[in-house]
Amino acid sequence: MVEVDPAFVQAPEHRPKSSIAAASGIPVIDLSPLLRSPIPSDLAGASPEAAAVVAEVAAACREWGFFQVVNHGVPIEAVERAAAAERAFFASAPEEKRRVRRSEANPLGYYESEHTKNVRDWKEVFDFVVPEPAETPKVFGGSLVLKNRWPQHPLGFREALEEYNKEVEKLAFKLLELIALSLNLPQKRLNGFFADQTSFIRLNHYPPCPYPDLALGVGRHKDAGALTILYQDAVGGLDVKRRSDGEWIRVKPIPNSFIINVGDIIQVWSNDRYESAEHRVSVNSEKDRFSIPFFFNPASYTNVKPLEELVDESNPAKYREYNWGEFFKTRKDSNFKKLEVENIQIYHFRNVV
Repeated sequence: MVEVDPAFVQAPEHRPKSSIAAASGIPVIDLSPLLRSPIPSDLAGASPEAAAVVAEVAAACREWGFFQVVNHGVPIEAVERAAAAERAFFASAPEEKRRVRRSEANPLGYYESEHTKNVRDWKEVFDFVVPEPAETPKVFGGSLVLKNRWPQHPLGFREALEEYNKEVEKLAFKLLELIALSLNLPQKRLNGFFADQTSFIRLNHYPPCPYPDLALGVGRHKDAGALTILYQDAVGGLDVKRRSDGEWIRVKPIPNSFIINVGDIIQVWSNDRYESAEHRVSVNSEKDRFSIPFFFNPASYTNVKPLEELVDESNPAKYREYNWGEFFKTRKDSNFKKLEVENIQIYHFRNVV
């Protein structure tokens, strides 16, 4: 009989079922029209092809909160090099990984005991930022120096991941501009929030789990930032809560695609026109799973509130303004230890009507 560490055990109502339905109807958006011509500055000047892509993005954000993209422009070679580097790093000896272990003082590097909603995740991770900022603005009562902890092995690890970051960041801005257009805003309306972005990339390794009916790779949550661009391998395990009936459904991996999650910041900026998607990661009893999410986040000094263009007397602001840096710092602190209070969420800033 397997001895279960209670730190990993989900509450009964949040445990995964033995079988889960494969998702159907999830939007898959072909971005190839945008590879042939630039994104228009506004919808009035859009070609029929570009306008159709914007309409697809709008529907996906409104109805699902996430979608998959193909023909996205990120070179497959860059993805393959990053995935190979990830696998080689997590195959390293435990003492090698612990040499670049992160801490509360510097939240970058390797970590193997993260919590989501006060339950430990069945995973190990490696976080890094590119470009590497000297320090964050003084929004936490003092500046916080962010220093990547690059391992010495495997060789080429840093170079492969910096290349991947550069390519995926281009896609992030392209998606941000499509979302702006889908809200009938100018193409670059949201770009300025990311001048000093706090984006980061995470490498996830989910080892085989002997009790997949009790634990989760990542517990249920919504992403706090603006957008998440996720590469996942062929094993699968990403579950999304379907809006129509509240059921968890499995997102089937599509080769050479990325999964895009709308985050809480987009939900607030859009004044609830778009809603961030609740998701989790189920574990596999036999196979390792690897994924690489890019978390696209604005500058830490950004004050997040509904955009003025999307607010009027008939549709008043649904959220009070909050500072992204302070919000993010509070969320990161809860990843290190079990807290006695609920993790901070955007609904804590919701206006009472």
